[in-house]
Amino acid sequence: MQNSRRDFLRNTALAGLAMSVPFKKELFAMANQQNAFGIQLWTVKEALAKDPLAVLKHLSASGYKQIESFEGDKGIFWGMKHTAFKKTMDDLGMKIVSAHCDNTKDFERKAAEAGEIGMKYLICPYKGPQKSIDQFKRFADEFNACGEIAKKNGIRFAYHNHDYSFVPMDGVVPQDVMMNLTNPATVDFEMDMYWTVAAGVDPIAYMKKFPNRFKLVHVKDLVKLPKGEHESCVIGKGTIDYKALLPQASKQGVQYFIVEQEAYTGTNELDAAKADAAYVKTLHW
Repeated sequence: MQNSRRDFLRNTALAGLAMSVPFKKELFAMANQQNAFGIQLWTVKEALAKDPLAVLKHLSASGYKQIESFEGDKGIFWGMKHTAFKKTMDDLGMKIVSAHCDNTKDFERKAAEAGEIGMKYLICPYKGPQKSIDQFKRFADEFNACGEIAKKNGIRFAYHNHDYSFVPMDGVVPQDVMMNLTNPATVDFEMDMYWTVAAGVDPIAYMKKFPNRFKLVHVKDLVKLPKGEHESCVIGKGTIDYKALLPQASKQGVQYFIVEQEAYTGTNELDAAKADAAYVKTLHW
């Protein structure tokens, strides 16, 4: 009932705008943003290092409207000033909404630059397995401090999981520790659905355990290999049912759906990114 009411209100608002000629552009923009999706640039990292502009043009032509960057040798903005990168995004009809970065180095400057160009998130992408649960408690303190810095600059901070954070230590799940000890007012989470599934955890059940804490997800498919191993693949070719998952994730408060692929059996990273986009365009959330 709640979803029906929300859809009714949204459709009524769109119809109202359509009645007025001056708002045709706004109507078009709203319709096009309904299923906007992004890509984590790690997906195309090798090509990106050689020719960032050409790769960004390729992603735009493939249908991506949002970009999640990562911090490489050339920084978050790939050798450009943050303002120049934003202009490039504007010219290509895309937005940089987030970036993975080292949150332990020069985070104040990174947050200020992100805020200046309207980014939404800076994200810690990886901490790795630890020797004790106490280290994850310290990470929670670190994330809270980053969250305060982010807030001052008009953005938010988040942590991106891998499978290791779901492996219990002394009967305690590290991911639970970080969820419980971080401040919901300043710290969000990005669920990598691939790594969550790889850890044997139901993504939606875990989101329900911590309502409205996951604002971003990585949409990355999983194919099983011999000897219990696995790797990512073109979305729709693997074992994760994103047709069912994404609408449920949206109901749990997820706002950003970001494609990622890390293995390219039978294809290359640029073609994979294009194929990923083609499949995601068929999904609804």
